[in-house]
Amino acid sequence: MNVDWQTLGPVFLDAIGQTLFMAVSTLLIGGLLGLVLGILLYTTRQRGILANRWVFTVLNVVVNIIRPIPFIIFITAIGPLTIFAVGTQLGTTAATFALIVAATFGISRIVEQNLVTIDPGVIEAARAMGAGPLRIILTLLVPEALGPLILGYTFVFVAVVDMTAVAGAVGGGGLGDFAITYGYHRFNWAVTWLAVITIIVLVQAAQFLGNLLARKALRR
Repeated sequence: MNVDWQTLGPVFLDAIGQTLFMAVSTLLIGGLLGLVLGILLYTTRQRGILANRWVFTVLNVVVNIIRPIPFIIFITAIGPLTIFAVGTQLGTTAATFALIVAATFGISRIVEQNLVTIDPGVIEAARAMGAGPLRIILTLLVPEALGPLILGYTFVFVAVVDMTAVAGAVGGGGLGDFAITYGYHRFNWAVTWLAVITIIVLVQAAQFLGNLLARKALRR
C-alpha cells in the first residue's frame, strides 16, 4: 500500500520522541522511587536493619495489590489521580505519570528480590563494625546488588516500552498510537510494521546497553 511519507515522516519522528520521553522519564523517576520503595521493603522486613512489622506489611500489601493490575486497566483506573496531578487524562504527559506510578511498584519488587540475595553475614559484619543503616544501604546493599539491579532495570525498560504502546490505545501518544491511528485504523500494514520494527530496535539497543553495563558492574 502506498504511504505518504512526506506527511507521515514528521509524525513518525514525533512518535519516536514521545515513546523515548515516556520510557526514559519512567525509568529515571519510577526507577528512583522504586529503588527507595524496594530498599524499604527489604530493610523493614523481619530481621532487617530497619525492621518494622507494620511498615513492611503495609508496603508489601500495597505493592501486591497494584503490581498485578494490567496496565491498560491501571491507566484508566487512576484517571482522577492523573487529572489531579497533571491536569488531564490524555496525552503523553498523562501517560507518563501513569507509567511512573505503575513502574514504581513493579521496580520495588525487583529491587527487593535482588537485595534478598545479598549474604546476611556481610551486613552483620558491617553492623558489627559500627556502620549505620544509611551507610549500609549506600555503601553495601546497592553496590553489592548493582549488577543484578542493572539487569532488572533493563528488563523494566523493555516492559515500559511495551506499556507505552498500550498507552497509545488510550491517547497516550508514541509509537503505539502511531501504529493504531495510521496503521491499524487505515489498514496500512507498512505503517504498522514500521512501528513494530522501530520498537524492536529500541528494545534491542536498550538490552545491549543494559547487558554491557551489568557485565562491567559484575566484574568489579
